[in-house]
Amino acid sequence: LQHPHSTSSATMTKTKVYVIGVGMTKFEKPGKRDWDYPDMVGEAVNKALDDCKLKYSDIQQATVGYLFGGTCCGQRALYELGFTGIPIYNVNNACASGSSGVFLCKQILESGNADCVLACGFERMAAGSLENMNTNIDDRAISVDKHIGVMSDTFGLHPAPITAQMFGNAALEHMKKYGTKREHFAKIAYKNHLHSVHNENSQFQKEFSLDQVINARKIYDFMGLLECSPTSDGSAAAILCSENFLKKHPELRKQAVEIVGMKLGTDEPSVFKEDNMKMIGFDMIERISKELYKETGYGPKDIDVIELHDCFAPNELITYEAIGLCPLGKAGELIDRGDNTYGGKWVINPSGGLISKGHPIGATGVAQVVELSNQLRGKCGKRQVPNAKLAMQHNIGIGGAGVVAMYKLAGGAVSAAGAAPARAAPSGGSLQSDAVMAEIKDRVTTEKELLKKAGPLVVRFIVSGANGQTKNWLVDLKSSPPFVGHNDSAKAELDVTLSDETFMQMAAGKIKPDQAFMKGQVKVKGNIAKAMKLQTILNPSMLKMKL
Repeated sequence: LQHPHSTSSATMTKTKVYVIGVGMTKFEKPGKRDWDYPDMVGEAVNKALDDCKLKYSDIQQATVGYLFGGTCCGQRALYELGFTGIPIYNVNNACASGSSGVFLCKQILESGNADCVLACGFERMAAGSLENMNTNIDDRAISVDKHIGVMSDTFGLHPAPITAQMFGNAALEHMKKYGTKREHFAKIAYKNHLHSVHNENSQFQKEFSLDQVINARKIYDFMGLLECSPTSDGSAAAILCSENFLKKHPELRKQAVEIVGMKLGTDEPSVFKEDNMKMIGFDMIERISKELYKETGYGPKDIDVIELHDCFAPNELITYEAIGLCPLGKAGELIDRGDNTYGGKWVINPSGGLISKGHPIGATGVAQVVELSNQLRGKCGKRQVPNAKLAMQHNIGIGGAGVVAMYKLAGGAVSAAGAAPARAAPSGGSLQSDAVMAEIKDRVTTEKELLKKAGPLVVRFIVSGANGQTKNWLVDLKSSPPFVGHNDSAKAELDVTLSDETFMQMAAGKIKPDQAFMKGQVKVKGNIAKAMKLQTILNPSMLKMKL
């Protein structure tokens, strides 16, 4: 039976998906607060409903992420809010359970089977390491036995928490291969604790000095207590909707956050080949990040704020490289430049991250959505990232599952960045050339004759506006289908740098590309022979728009 509020997928095209309401509890040390998981979930969901002024009866389907709990805990938790008979999915994907639930909600909306859904997550944990969580299942294979095997074969097993050994060994490998210093990991923990000072929902809200981080009680090898995420109690919730639902509730558009793209991946064979960096998911995250950048047309330089899965400080450092913020082995330099905090290229974990905000496992991925949504709305007070336009989420679970996603305000403009981050670019809106590039995008996907004339070509147009803003457009006629959009991570055969005015003159036929080059109005880097093909792409006689 179909839920009475759902919409048949046969009558819908793929919809945009928006986050319209978010809420979370304060993350607490286990046992500090007298509550059970239904209380946590009820508090978080009610906050999300209040945020968008909806009722629980408006929710058509729901996902509930958690790691430690019996069957149907999601139903038990949501029954506190009402018995509406909706489909409820329990999601267990290790530390990526919450974000996996968000991914499932996005797919439900895109399928047309619902217009308004709920993603929430919770965890009620025990103090200390994960080994203190008794699952009462010891007569069968565990999900990470192969991962532990890799670690055992390379570093052996030691009397320390298993997960701390996994990520600690990955750090030791990184230090040996690339010369990364012990202080680089400490600087990450120092940063995240500092960020959390202004987060009222953070488990810890205390600043620690770098010396305190380095000299904290050791958990495994060099890694101290303050570089490890704590066990936590808490819940987070996000309400997602379709474009159709948003049209019926126009009052929500100003706070709606679009999920521009989202990828869920699992382990690859390289995980089990005696490399601890790969064992913790490096290749998986690298692959789905590249897929995300290609799908959305945005790259690392376009991103302003990132919530990144820092279960241990080493994972944050290694992930900088996996998601393409810097080349392999260069994360230490990124940290030393301060490019991971306020005033740098990106603000990473403004919430305090898992290390300081806390890590109630099932809630973590959804809590990242809460933080990023509020950052894009400008609602984060003293920890607000200035001019945040584009946000990225990274959530990973050993075993394994990885989620990466991009978010922006509904209808919000995000300019592709050049050498500087997007948030540092002067405001000024769109360029005149945007409309031409949009038509070129349409033509290269529909006109086979154009592709024959232009031939295989990958060119990047770096267009600067009168107000100082810069946009990078990649035209990739080698890919199938052809790609026209923003992708700073892709390699081009030809870089063409010019002003918006010159671009429009070329598109209007007022000046030929070779003439503009000779006059110094166009700078070309790369295969000059390929530059002769620009006349085909910017042929004014083939443009439908009037210039």
